Amino acid sequence: MNNTMRVVSLAIFLSFVLAECSNNNAGAQKAPPPLQVAVYDVKLGASVYYDEYPATVTAINQVEVRPEVSGYVTNIYFKDGQHISKGMKLYAIDQQQYKAAYDQAIANLNSAKSTLAKAQQDADRYRDLAKRDAVARQTLEHAQADLQSAKSQVASLEANVKNVQTNLRYSVIEAPFDGTIGISSVKLGSSVVAGQTLLNTLSSDDPMAVDCAVDEKQIGRFTHLLQAGDSLRDSTFTIVLPDQSAYPSPGRISFLDRSVDSQTGTIRIRVIFPNAKNALRAGLTCNLRVQASSSAESILIPYKAVVEQMGEYFVYVASNGKVSQRRIGLGKIINAMVIVNDGLQVGEQIVVEGVQKLRDNSPVTVISASSQPSVAAAQSK
Repeated sequence: MNNTMRVVSLAIFLSFVLAECSNNNAGAQKAPPPLQVAVYDVKLGASVYYDEYPATVTAINQVEVRPEVSGYVTNIYFKDGQHISKGMKLYAIDQQQYKAAYDQAIANLNSAKSTLAKAQQDADRYRDLAKRDAVARQTLEHAQADLQSAKSQVASLEANVKNVQTNLRYSVIEAPFDGTIGISSVKLGSSVVAGQTLLNTLSSDDPMAVDCAVDEKQIGRFTHLLQAGDSLRDSTFTIVLPDQSAYPSPGRISFLDRSVDSQTGTIRIRVIFPNAKNALRAGLTCNLRVQASSSAESILIPYKAVVEQMGEYFVYVASNGKVSQRRIGLGKIINAMVIVNDGLQVGEQIVVEGVQKLRDNSPVTVISASSQPSVAAAQSK
């Protein structure tokens, strides 16, 4: 009985061993073949790209036209939206009361001047008589006092003439600079109040400013661009209009604001653009493009070779028939290419086709390789 049990147990054990061997052989037979991949030869290349910033077109000069005297509008000398030259008449306010006040002031001044002339003659005459003791000292003193009073009166009336003359001049409003006038807020016959009524808005139109906010970390870069001045290339500053068309004329940097906004950590910069055809209007939104190119060459690789995992970026480096996963630091994306700041060396090969099927230490077979990015890929449009 015991021998029978031993035989059965041995048979079961041998069956188990044979089954395990069979499974191991089957697993060995199912080992996957090396994956076929395309690789890219890592090398240095020149990179030119553009940083874009949301921006707003702004008039360099803009003023709200308000009257400096009160009255009724008697004339409007322009058409809404017209280009205005400096010194051109814009509005006329009823001049009757100001002209009458001016004429009255002139008449009062002339009368005071006559009184002054008489007082001067009396003072001179009494002074000569006093030298000969032919007139009382008190009479001379009174004549001299009258002379000083007449002089003061003339000075006061001359100031009054200037005041009413200014009011008369302000009754005609002129353009302070060249620009484009807006839609008039008042019509003929409208009553306006000095310093309160808004008549219109005048803004300069050529050249125009484009303002945008950049991160405070960019202050050094834009300070360098400002100092470079006229030596910059014409393509350094360009703008993209709301319809996604490129504005034909390049700009030049004008200034950086005096301080950083403590709430946003940004600083405002201004770039000036010519506007001969009046295509730029105040308030227009656009994108300011700033060309960024380094004198040193950078490592550029196809962006499709990059794998993102948990906010980090990796590539598969092929070597000796296997791939290893390598973490890299990325820079600017330029169309189909991306700048690699660290993690790769010139001469290494990275996988660009078949990345999705790879794992660390996967066996691979290289079927094609490329080392030259296209011109379109190396330059941002």
